[in-house]
Amino acid sequence: QVQLVESGGGLVQAGGSLRLSCAASGGTFSRYAMAWFRQGPGKEREFVATISRNGGGTLYRDSAKGRFTISRDNARNTVYLQMNSLKPEDTAAYYCAASWGAGSRTSSEYGYWGQGTQVTVSS
Repeated sequence: QVQLVESGGGLVQAGGSLRLSCAASGGTFSRYAMAWFRQGPGKEREFVATISRNGGGTLYRDSAKGRFTISRDNARNTVYLQMNSLKPEDTAAYYCAASWGAGSRTSSEYGYWGQGTQVTVSS
């Protein structure tokens, strides 16, 4: 069973950048598709990006395309989310998730979740 720990959140001004990391342990990291989800204040959890087991395939929510980049380092058991040109509407708790499946926008596919890291973007 894999455990996930996110880091890298914080307070940033609009237009700034952050890189989130998610370190995995307790499982074979390369067997999991990985994803980032987020949940803003008063909102439901929503998909941000996903990456395939070998990193060859990625998928993003429309508002993240061109601004966010998901990547992974299987040797370091870590998945990243580079976020550029941040906007106040990106403010949310960001969660890392792992799936035995191929990776998708659907949160129910992901059986393992981290505790989240808070990202706050000021205007």
